[in-house]
Amino acid sequence: MSKISVSKAREKLSEVVEMSQSEPVVLEHYGRRAAVVVSPGHYDEMLEAFEESQDVAAFDAALEEEGANIPWDQVKIDLGWS
Repeated sequence: MSKISVSKAREKLSEVVEMSQSEPVVLEHYGRRAAVVVSPGHYDEMLEAFEESQDVAAFDAALEEEGANIPWDQVKIDLGWS
């Protein structure tokens, strides 16, 4: 992971974008992380992983809910799938 100050990144934006194709680039402002530049492909992978983790968490929460479960065959009928 590369680090560069925001002011230098302004001067070398095309280089920062090029660097981000192979690794994340951390933009620092007064020595603190201000932003991270990543390639579109890496961003898509991270977003997909995040969404998957949210789905798993929602599934786990649904399993913990109290009350009667609805059988899968009934769900399919209710949705008009069978």
